[in-house]
Amino acid sequence: MVATKKNQESQPKLIVRNTQHSDIKRIQKLCKKVYPDIPAYSAAEIKAQIQKFPEGQFVVLFENDIVGFCATCRLPENLAFSKHDWESITGNGYASRHDPKGDWLYGIEILVDPDMHGNRIGQRLYNERKNLCLNLSLKGIVFGGRLPNLAKRWKKVGSAEAYIELVQSKKLRDPVLGFQLRNGFEPIGVLPKYFPTDHESMGYAAHMVWRNIKYVDDPIRETDQQRGRTIKTVRVSIVQYQQRKLTSFEEFATQVEYFVDVVADYKADFVLFPELFTLQLLSIENQEIPASNAIETLTKYTEPLKKLLSELAVSYNINIIGGSHPTRDEDGNILNICYVCLRDGSIHQQAKIHPTPNERYWWNIEGGNELQTIMTDCGPIGVLICYDSEFPELARHLVDQGAEILFVPFCTDERQSYMRVRYCSQARAVENQCFVAMAGNVGNLPNVANMDIQYAQSSILTPCDFPFDRDGIAADTTPNVEMVAFADLRLEDLRQARHSGTVQNLKDRRFDLYATHWKKKS
Repeated sequence: MVATKKNQESQPKLIVRNTQHSDIKRIQKLCKKVYPDIPAYSAAEIKAQIQKFPEGQFVVLFENDIVGFCATCRLPENLAFSKHDWESITGNGYASRHDPKGDWLYGIEILVDPDMHGNRIGQRLYNERKNLCLNLSLKGIVFGGRLPNLAKRWKKVGSAEAYIELVQSKKLRDPVLGFQLRNGFEPIGVLPKYFPTDHESMGYAAHMVWRNIKYVDDPIRETDQQRGRTIKTVRVSIVQYQQRKLTSFEEFATQVEYFVDVVADYKADFVLFPELFTLQLLSIENQEIPASNAIETLTKYTEPLKKLLSELAVSYNINIIGGSHPTRDEDGNILNICYVCLRDGSIHQQAKIHPTPNERYWWNIEGGNELQTIMTDCGPIGVLICYDSEFPELARHLVDQGAEILFVPFCTDERQSYMRVRYCSQARAVENQCFVAMAGNVGNLPNVANMDIQYAQSSILTPCDFPFDRDGIAADTTPNVEMVAFADLRLEDLRQARHSGTVQNLKDRRFDLYATHWKKKS
């Protein structure tokens, strides 16, 4: 009996579960194996799918390898049943059109390892979709299905419509469409140019639907569900930080801890410090340090800074957005990096993508190449360091990955510079229907090159619509005075505005005309 149990335990098992962030690289590996001639999903796309609709993403594991992958989103009926192509309906793979109130489940992707055919991997994933549809009381499932034998049969059939009819009548065989028909899906039309690079299908797809026969259109039940939904509030704090002369790193640490302690007493979930607030460490030397030597002097504080912020985040139970700090990377390049220290003890970083002309001139700072959301216990966030807020493509890329709050640590010397960041941050909040928190430095710092004067009025900004604060400002500060500000941000208001607001910028994008594509730098 014992031996039998051991043999059973040693048998490899197929496991179906929801997709996790740790699965991303293995999913990309599977993508390349299934479609070697088509670029694999980027990490940002998979992360966005998970963050927007975690219960709708699945993987199949066999001996710790991912052998199946399934991605879905929710869509309203008018969109799911309209004529569309894959890029526009999925927001270029980011599930950007996911609607939490959508009454149809839309199939973005199903991938099965070709070496695992015969193990009903696809069947398991289709079953998961159906179960999800039943559990969420949705009307059904819709997707665009491939027609991989169409190109071979085109001369004989003459059209995609005729091809589908012949497969339905079993006069022709198509491995994908045939499988879907056997699983209770029915074609309701043809989607031309659905996926142009699918040459086997000649770009066509069958518009497929599975209807949930248990669905009951009950407005009372829907009202009850909405009434019982928990409205999550996130408390954000910003520190308008006074630059001051220091005598030691310990003095700097005491000052930072003071503010963390204050905002933690007010039960804040996040605290944001300004860009380059660590440059005051250069005043410790009590002499003017040439700009060429400033970075080397600051580099020795990188690890102590990370240690300080991480320990404070854990001990005060708060997520710290640590402004930014010039850092030399492993290749010797100087980057302006924001260290994000979460209260679970993890440390993340986001480099500034666009150094300003001043940063390039004074400190030889170079731009980073990656821009990704950071998952927190309050949901996904993004960081845009100062000048980066003036490039709308960056905020859109983060929001497409699921970000609902953007943090903008900034450092500006006079009012005109500040207003550029302020106006652009407000624009990012409106066009992406997201919250934007911004925090800057104030005060003067003699003997520190390129940090001598400061101007700031830090703010927490919202979209401009009925659920939000007047003028789109949840909180702000008095200009050029050291202080903190707080705002309680209701993420449910944000999601409601995105899907049923007076204007719906994210939903109304013309995916058929334009898109933001992130090119990974080699």
